[in-house]
Amino acid sequence: MRPLLSFLCVCLLAGCAPAVPPTVPTPVSAHSPSPLPSQTSTPPEPSPTASRTASATWTATASSTPVPSDTPVVFHYVFPIQPPEAAGFAPGGHAYPATDLFAAEGTRFVAVTDGVVDFVSYEDRWDPLINDLSVAGGLCVAIVGDDGVRYYGSHLSAIEPMIVPGVRVAAGQVLGFVGHTGNACNTPPHVHFGISRPTHPEDWRLRRGEVDPYPFLSAWRDGHDVTPPLPVP
Repeated sequence: MRPLLSFLCVCLLAGCAPAVPPTVPTPVSAHSPSPLPSQTSTPPEPSPTASRTASATWTATASSTPVPSDTPVVFHYVFPIQPPEAAGFAPGGHAYPATDLFAAEGTRFVAVTDGVVDFVSYEDRWDPLINDLSVAGGLCVAIVGDDGVRYYGSHLSAIEPMIVPGVRVAAGQVLGFVGHTGNACNTPPHVHFGISRPTHPEDWRLRRGEVDPYPFLSAWRDGHDVTPPLPVP
């Protein structure tokens, strides 16, 4: 009887001991990539010709804070008569810098770049007996581009609806239509196109032309984004 009790005690004590699972090493896959050291990368510089808005080169610093560097701002331009092949133009023709764009009446006159409408004349008030040059443009529209330059077109036959001072327009958006209003009443239909620095909207002397548009019109017609320089007052 005593040997049986001793056997039961040994078994009871053995059952109370917790089982310890064997340690199995974690297998390493031959296809698992090795951890890479941390890297600091510099994003590529955007191409000025591909950008249609302000461009900047971003450089990663030691603290990873992006810092813009000074790079040229690139704006998009379109020819002011659409389609461009509908217009004829030549250098000169005025006692001040301006270019006449001849096209069939009703041809679209559009914004040459993104900007805000600065001035609109909805009524042809030209009277040859009075010869008030402030209204010689007849129906006309001026915008101030995001490039800081004012663009003006006059002698229009009509103004596009919703074109009012203060409204934002995009390059290529219709502003009006070719005509021969104002003191162009006896000439073939055309748009008198002027480039100037922005002043007050009623400044017709400066608005009608301060920078020769011809080289820029030629560049825009050929698809080049060229910004006219602003004259020094």
